[in-house]
Order: sequence, then structure tokens, then C-alpha cells
Amino acid sequence: MDVAHCKLDGNADAVEFCPHDSHHCVLAASTYTLQEGDKPTRNGSISLFNVDAEESKLELFYRLDTAGIFDIKWSPVGGNAGPLLAQADADGHVKVYSLECTVDEPEAIGSFLRQINGEKISSSMCLCLDWNPSATSMTVGLSDGSVSIISFAESQLEILQEWKAHDFELWATSFDIHQPHLVYTGSDDCKFSCWDIRDCPARLAFQNSKVHTMGVCCITKSPSDPNTLLTGSYDEYLRVWDVRSISKPVSETSIRLGGGVWRIKHHPFVPGLVLTACMHNGFSVVKVDGEKAEVIETYTKHGSLAYGADWQRGGNPLESKRKNSLVATCSFYDQLLRIWMPESEIPA
Repeated sequence: MDVAHCKLDGNADAVEFCPHDSHHCVLAASTYTLQEGDKPTRNGSISLFNVDAEESKLELFYRLDTAGIFDIKWSPVGGNAGPLLAQADADGHVKVYSLECTVDEPEAIGSFLRQINGEKISSSMCLCLDWNPSATSMTVGLSDGSVSIISFAESQLEILQEWKAHDFELWATSFDIHQPHLVYTGSDDCKFSCWDIRDCPARLAFQNSKVHTMGVCCITKSPSDPNTLLTGSYDEYLRVWDVRSISKPVSETSIRLGGGVWRIKHHPFVPGLVLTACMHNGFSVVKVDGEKAEVIETYTKHGSLAYGADWQRGGNPLESKRKNSLVATCSFYDQLLRIWMPESEIPA
């Protein structure tokens, strides 16, 4: 069910609902636009929206112009600070903003982003990032195949370690939310790796170079099952891994989604339910149950590359799951942002 839509000011590549209490209505959307010419420039923006499904409202209330953005992430709930929004951009910077309120209102209107730090991480482009569960550090993937671990303490960013993890662009990096000393990486070299950052330089815990037949785009651990990890690849497969042995994943199940799997987002309170951005084949809602994975619904109302996707947090898990399953998605070249609800019955 479509709720609302709008066009952004540039090529849309990431959308993230704020997970923090009293800010669930805030949606951040980022853009990346290449201006070609003798001296090409990569420009971008972050737009903040107030989203209200009951009133079919998608209201822009703040926009910030910046370098071309590849990824944005809100700090996790339960961390040391928040809500914070981090960006990884084409200028090799990681920037952190705090969500500030100018007026005491329940609505998002009046909020804005205040930059509290920004560091040039590399001469290469910053392609992806992830917070650790306590919001005290980040992992950043770079276009030269390197990964950086950056500490975030007292509003300061500092590179703790950086190493060459892959041969080509590193599109995916994430912390293991159950064992945050483990960091996963995936790259255009088709390798899926796990690193133990308790050692410096980080120690390779495992690497799989045989399963993905094209580049690895995204990696995410299941918040409800410490043994389950998902990967997405340009080869169009969503893969479900059992990682009970750190030396190598024990088993792997796959489901073909008909487009490169660029993003995977877990439902905030329905275990095993994920939203996927499938590049050339829209967006899919997938139910993962142990060794089984099945597509519940496909959403194809975007006209170009499906890149950004997220569930809204909040809602009452005891009420209708569909009613509380609001989705934001965005597509690249048509610069489109859409808010919708799955029409299928959400499985328990």
C-alpha cells in the first residue's frame, strides 16, 4: 500500500529511519550525483523528513548539502550517545552529526543536523560504514579495498587501525552485533571475510572466496539469532549463513531475488523478516526461517536502480504487524523516495 512519495534533489542511494525513541518519525535520505566534465565533482545531500503514515505525510523539514554520499547510518539504540547520523562520502570523509531540536515539539519539525566531527579517513572514497553496538566505534569500507576501524569517543574520531582487506572496492562492512570484536567485509573481488580486531593488525578469522560468483554488496547479522548472518551479492542471491564455527560458516542457503542484492534490513520486531533492495528488480520482503528463505512480497514501483531501504522502528509489536510495518525505499537515477506498507500478511 503506497503512503507517500517525493523526488529528491539528486540520485538517491540510502534511506534510514531514526531508531531512537521520540524520533521514529524522522527519516534521513542521502544522495550522490556525479557532475562530469574536465574536473568531475561528486555532490550529495542529506534530507530529513517527518513521516506520518496515518496522515500519508512525507514532509521535508531539513536539508544539508555535502559531498557525494555512499552510505549513512544512525547510531544504534543503547549506545553511549544519540541520535547521531554518520556519513561515508566520496571525498574520503566520515562525518558525524547530532540530531538537534530547536523547539520542544513532539513532531520532528524544528530538528536539524549539527556536525560534531568530520575526519578525512583516506584519499580513497568511503563506500560504506557501520556502528558497533555501543556506538563507540565504526568500521568503514574504502574504494581501494581497505577497511578502517575508527573510534568515536567524546565526539572525537580517531583511526584505530586500517588494513588492506580486499583487492577491489569494499562495498560491505559490518560489526557482529553479538561479538563486536568481529568485523565482516565483502568486496568486488567476490570474497566474504571475517576479521578479529582484538589483534592489531586485525587477524583474518575466515575468508570465503568460492560461494559468491560476483561482488559482495551487503552483510548483516540477524539481531534475533546469533548464529545467522545474511549476505547479498551482485549475483542476485541472498545467502543465509550459519556461523557457529568462527573458522568458516557451517552451512549456507541461498534464494535468487532477480537483481543484485544491495541492501538487507531486518524488521524491527519480527524475527527472520528482512527487506531487500534488489537493484534491477525493485524491493523484496523475505522470510528467513532456518534453512528456508522465501519471498513474501515484491515492490516494483521504482523506475531505476533500487538502492536504499529501511523499516520504520516503533509501533506496538502486539498490534497488527502489517499496520506497524512501514517501509521507506529509494531509487537512484529517478531520484525517487517512496513510503509504503507491505500488502501481504506479515508472518509471525
